[in-house]
Amino acid sequence: MRYFIYLAYDGKNYHGWQIQPNGNSIQAELSEAVSLFVKKETEVIGAGRTDAEVNASLMVAHFDIESPILPDNGQDFETWLAHKLNRKLPADISVYRVVRVNDEAHARFSATARTYQYHITTVKSPFNRYYTYRFPQPLDFALMNQAAKHLFDYTDFTSFSKLHTDAKTNDCTIMKAEWKQSGTDSNEWIFTITANRFLRNMVRAVVGTLLEVGRGAMTIEQFCQTIEKKDRCAAGTSVPGNALFLTDIQYPDECFVVNE
Repeated sequence: MRYFIYLAYDGKNYHGWQIQPNGNSIQAELSEAVSLFVKKETEVIGAGRTDAEVNASLMVAHFDIESPILPDNGQDFETWLAHKLNRKLPADISVYRVVRVNDEAHARFSATARTYQYHITTVKSPFNRYYTYRFPQPLDFALMNQAAKHLFDYTDFTSFSKLHTDAKTNDCTIMKAEWKQSGTDSNEWIFTITANRFLRNMVRAVVGTLLEVGRGAMTIEQFCQTIEKKDRCAAGTSVPGNALFLTDIQYPDECFVVNE
């Protein structure tokens, strides 16, 4: 039987999602919590591999067990199991709910879309230093949005991919890419990008290149040429991971078990 876990985490103290030989990871913490609960070593597979310090307000992972899990006190199943796992997890990882899915449903390969957000601030503040990136130069966000619209014209994003990955293709379909001013802080801007899949380091490289446009170091035409070159060295520097959040993952309805 397969279950999806919906969770959030603060990535500041982790070397990313994936289990590392010499560093703590979200996957390791979650796998240990699930293994303790089911009393058997259990692998947890995530919807993606966020890098070091990258955060998630919504990540999805799946695990398999041989027999059904039933609440021991008549409590709602999702609430009960989430509570059990949260008691075993550190404070910077939180499980929202656990959902039964079909055996063929896969947290990574069944996902149809993923959304990330990157937070930029234009002023120094001691209260947002962990989760926003302060850019020291004036930025033209209207021009950055004009450049971002051209992402829809392409599918091959080799220029924004980390080198020497195991990806079989660098093709992605981007459905949304825009900068908006935060509704709670006029000095903060949020870049939201949605695609069917992302390459390693892709969002941070896209943001870094858009910042080149925003500060006047790259024209929109040059931004398009950068994508067309299919060369990571042609794009801008990747921005820090601490201001990046995975915020949503979408799945088709047929992944989920319907209670009759």
